[in-house]
Amino acid sequence: MSIPHLELSQVGMEFPTDNGPFVALTDVNLRLKQGEFVSLIGHSGCGKSTVLNIVAGLYQATYGGVILDNQEVNSPGPERAVVFQNHSLLPWLSVYKNVELAVKQSKQKRSKAEIREWVEHNLELVHMTHATHKLPSEISGGMKQRVGIARALSMEPKVLLMDEPFGALDALTRAHLQDSVMEIQAALGNTVIMITHDVDEAVLLSDRIVMMTNGPSATIGEILDIELERPRNRIEMADNPLYNKYRHQVLQFLYEKQRKVEPVFQNNKNNKKAQSSSDAA
Repeated sequence: MSIPHLELSQVGMEFPTDNGPFVALTDVNLRLKQGEFVSLIGHSGCGKSTVLNIVAGLYQATYGGVILDNQEVNSPGPERAVVFQNHSLLPWLSVYKNVELAVKQSKQKRSKAEIREWVEHNLELVHMTHATHKLPSEISGGMKQRVGIARALSMEPKVLLMDEPFGALDALTRAHLQDSVMEIQAALGNTVIMITHDVDEAVLLSDRIVMMTNGPSATIGEILDIELERPRNRIEMADNPLYNKYRHQVLQFLYEKQRKVEPVFQNNKNNKKAQSSSDAA
């Protein structure tokens, strides 16, 4: 078997609480190839963001670990860039300056002219050159997220980590940004891990969908290979039988996991009602 580009091996994560350790993740194993687009999907609290933060080096796994190109990941680094749901732009800096700041933090040594050329190149990738000198307060939410993506890409990361990057956007803006991400990823060949709650988004963008079980002690429940030809057109996909088959498989997995949670929730609710009635009596 060939050596993977990125590997999560037996990853487990515990958080200390007053009542003892909370086990967020257990035995998470995943191998990614160079240039692969993988989506993480699952119900809230299933550890998706924890997985992403471990790969980013923001969390240190309690057990197991992450290897990127034969190097252990134990801290943040420019080879792994994160795009958050909140754009996180510095409000006092222009669009250009926000991206320039990231370029200057990267390991690449560039002259002033090379920095300018590289910043403009990355803004052009996300179609934001027209807003170069605007402040974040002067552009829309979708534009801010485009700048956040440009900032991440400007670091020339081996792995692009995206935490629900389109979750706070309206449907039309989300669709435009999804198309942009597909175009950029096809052109640059970055490895991408994206968290999403949107089944259609996962199927449209991904090479594989990693479906997480419910927490605590969440882990990978199923991995679905998406064998749809690229480039993908969202209009054509709507009538594609294979697309709809994949969509159904993901929805079925999520629905079955939800059914396992609801009886527990209902029992807890009934127990509280019974306790309340007993106290009243």
